[in-house]
Amino acid sequence: MLDLPIRYFPLGDAALTVEFGNSISRVMNQQAISLSQAIERAGFPWLIESAPAYASTTVFYDPAIVKLQFPKAETAFEAVRSLISGIVQSLGESDLPPDTDRIEIPVDFGPDAALDLQLIAETAGLGTLDAIDVFTSCEYRVYMLGFLPGFAYMGEVDERIATPRRSSPRTSVPKGSVGIAGRQTGIYPLRSPGGWQIIGRTNVELFTPFGTELTLLRPGSLVRFVAK
Repeated sequence: MLDLPIRYFPLGDAALTVEFGNSISRVMNQQAISLSQAIERAGFPWLIESAPAYASTTVFYDPAIVKLQFPKAETAFEAVRSLISGIVQSLGESDLPPDTDRIEIPVDFGPDAALDLQLIAETAGLGTLDAIDVFTSCEYRVYMLGFLPGFAYMGEVDERIATPRRSSPRTSVPKGSVGIAGRQTGIYPLRSPGGWQIIGRTNVELFTPFGTELTLLRPGSLVRFVAK
């Protein structure tokens, strides 16, 4: 097992979170993904879903089924915690999933698409072309999905162009908008309210509810943005 501080706590009355830390860390994120995959493989009858995040994994379960399977357990949470902690203890460096899923995403950095590019560049003390070069020179890791279906939280943005969220969120951000929030970047898969600084826009579909895969990106994917 990796030498990480681990905390188990309930999330409501039908979920358990395993927390490896509270920072953006490639190692902790890999462990969270690995644990989620191991839980899904185990095929527990009470499991609803296992969801990895930046440095944690949340396990959603059916308390009634847990209690039927483990009637002597004090609570459903304690029964699930015992099982999950056993899986955590069995994980090691060799169980970490490799970074093999690399995806290129074309981005329009034109003025109609890059709503906040000028602000991002000025804040960094750069020209807009230089800011685009900095942004596209990095390979970004998908740490987790959340907020909207297919919205991938990626990092880390070069600190030269890391720009805080807008003080006043937009009521409508166009679908495909590529945003920056501090050291994070992400793509709005649907039109939505949002407060991230918009550096460009892509036509790539991130969420395909009727496709073979629901989302293009998944935790552990590596993304590179390229100018159209």
